[in-house]
Amino acid sequence: MADPKPPLQSRYDLIRRGEKKPTPFGTLTFIGLRVLDLPLQHALLLPSGLGATLLSRVGLRAALPGAGAHLLQTGVPLLDALGHPTSVLLLAMAAGSAAKQIYWLTVLSAESFPPRAAVAVGLLNTAWNGLATLLFLALATTSLRSRPRVSIPLPGFLGSLLAGGGDDAPAIVVPLSTVVGALLYVAGLALETASERQRKAFKAAPENAGKVCKVGAWRWARHVNYFGYALWRGGYMMAATGWAGGLLMTAWQIYDLGTRAAGVLDEYCTDRYKGQWFQYKREVPYKIIPGIY
Repeated sequence: MADPKPPLQSRYDLIRRGEKKPTPFGTLTFIGLRVLDLPLQHALLLPSGLGATLLSRVGLRAALPGAGAHLLQTGVPLLDALGHPTSVLLLAMAAGSAAKQIYWLTVLSAESFPPRAAVAVGLLNTAWNGLATLLFLALATTSLRSRPRVSIPLPGFLGSLLAGGGDDAPAIVVPLSTVVGALLYVAGLALETASERQRKAFKAAPENAGKVCKVGAWRWARHVNYFGYALWRGGYMMAATGWAGGLLMTAWQIYDLGTRAAGVLDEYCTDRYKGQWFQYKREVPYKIIPGIY
């Protein structure tokens, strides 16, 4: 007789739900991987750097000219070397997401996070970041060809930086999809962080022991933090590749999180909260996207 299938959680969940033991090696591994992602993304984004080399080896044309194109004059060599404002934006997005995820693990999360999980989650995020970077660098998929384009004035300090210290306040012309992608990124990161902070504060109150979190954003959808993640991941890809890439990434993240990750959590919460969880599902029928899904 065949062995019964293991519970959904044990088959798919990397986080040890309900286990509160410290996992310092997992935490340090994750922090190290997320920090190391930044020099990797910088090396990929350099006009004649690792990304351009990889594209050349597979026969793809680069969207940006090689060394010698200096569109940035910030006075910060690390940034000026990237050559294009969108390259700086993508590096900033990589840094912002790394900072958020480190904050989540060290401050907001209580569950055990062993090294195996740290490696898997860390490398997955680096893979998504690297894919966005390479698609931005490739001529066929770059957001630099996206239309329409908008002109954004950069007065004051930012204008002075891009003008190389001159008096004229320049305007930067970028695809509208890049602007929308940046806004989605900020909104998604804010929603994911705020909802997780609300849940942590709720669970920290002694009177809420054993209760389902229904406060704040958790009244909108049962896994609203996943919606935040899907938004910022989609915004990151939209800034790199344009409308189609951003929408496809957002749709994929919502599908994956709504089936795999939400399924694991639904099983865990059903077992832990029992009738409370069924009541919560009746009160909040939306899984990830408030009012839609």
